[in-house]
Amino acid sequence: MKFEETSRYLERILGYIHSNEIDSSDKELMTKETIHHFDNYVSPGWLKYRKSVSTNSAMLEWQDYDSSVESLYGEEFIDCLGGFGIYTCGHRNKYIVDTVKAQLNHQALHSQELLDPLRGYLAKAVSEITPGDLQYCFFTNGGAEANEMALKLARVATGGRWYISTVNAFHGKSMGAVSMGGKGTYRTPYTPMVQQVVHVEYGNAEDARKAIKNLIAVGEKVAAFIVEPVQGEAGIIIPPAGYLKELREICDEYNVALIFDEIQTGMGRTGHMWRCEGEGVVPDVLTFGKAFGGGVMPITGLICRPHMWTQDLIDNPWLLGSPTFGGNPVCCSAALATIKYMIDNDVPGECARKGELFKVGLDALKVKYTDLIDDVRGIGLMLAVEFKTSEIGYEVAKGMFARKVITAGTLVNAKCVRFEPAAVITEEQIAQVIQHMDAALADTRLSLQV
Repeated sequence: MKFEETSRYLERILGYIHSNEIDSSDKELMTKETIHHFDNYVSPGWLKYRKSVSTNSAMLEWQDYDSSVESLYGEEFIDCLGGFGIYTCGHRNKYIVDTVKAQLNHQALHSQELLDPLRGYLAKAVSEITPGDLQYCFFTNGGAEANEMALKLARVATGGRWYISTVNAFHGKSMGAVSMGGKGTYRTPYTPMVQQVVHVEYGNAEDARKAIKNLIAVGEKVAAFIVEPVQGEAGIIIPPAGYLKELREICDEYNVALIFDEIQTGMGRTGHMWRCEGEGVVPDVLTFGKAFGGGVMPITGLICRPHMWTQDLIDNPWLLGSPTFGGNPVCCSAALATIKYMIDNDVPGECARKGELFKVGLDALKVKYTDLIDDVRGIGLMLAVEFKTSEIGYEVAKGMFARKVITAGTLVNAKCVRFEPAAVITEEQIAQVIQHMDAALADTRLSLQV
């Protein structure tokens, strides 16, 4: 095969990347080509699926900084979606970006044979910022992969074969992770999947106890209970106070590993470095991701207590997994810089303070629009507004987008819209978001004649 034409095509595309300025004709061409490429080479349904912008002309994102995203044509949006929790430290945080650039001058990936020092430094740092005796780390590339490794680890460590998860849970979309998931939307296309999974009601510790007790009664052994300290995809569902502590007691009683999926709730998002800290609970395994790479590089992983890292794993370091890019130097450099930035700038504290300010504004809108809004809930900068209907939420999300505010939760269902902005969002921007949402709600009330 000859690739001369592809090479010429890529020369033009790489020119865009290296350019400081793109002229108007190229911008028009990029927009047209992107629509064509998504329809023909990515997924024909992608543009329709992005409901908040489906009625607008295609908009390409091309620049980002702090808590803002800019389109190819320079239109600036306040980002309240935050990549579903990725940008806690902001978009292209300069401190983190500079660290990554410095690491690229040394090394990007690792040989897989010699010891890579940054992985060791990062593992130690993670053990120091996580609660209790959590100690051994395993680094991966995506949230689903981290949860897969946690599920495998629980089987190796306990000898159990069954898992307990919760209704409406979301732990990723790889086969094991989606088996733990509690939404039929994601599970149905792949059934039958991992069969030894029982789903119980979220927030109901007694339901978990019964499930474990009944399995043991019929001769089965449970490996782990996996749970989000706050359910994200389900619509920012906060469990009753004491729920996580009860789960810890139940798992201790029946010798079941407790896995906290803190991929979205961790790294400061809820006002603590980890949500489980706010409840005073230490899991056997904690998974992390999203904001862990500082919004610059993709890196996820798990950390576990010493008793979970059994002799089998010591004898065979590759037994749990061997992700080619897991814990690579350039991603580790981003995570190391992220942790220092979060500590030095009290990012968890900023999330708590600004989240409280944000929620006050949303609560005021709930009082003003009782005919449209059912509930406002959340903790830190992990907030949600639940509307009376999905149609109302969809119209509000469109109205926000038209006013240059990006929100979350409009993919599968718009009944609940999430707000997960960066911790660097300013008080002025929060006030603007509330003002824009007020206007979007007023327009929605008129258009739907609620």
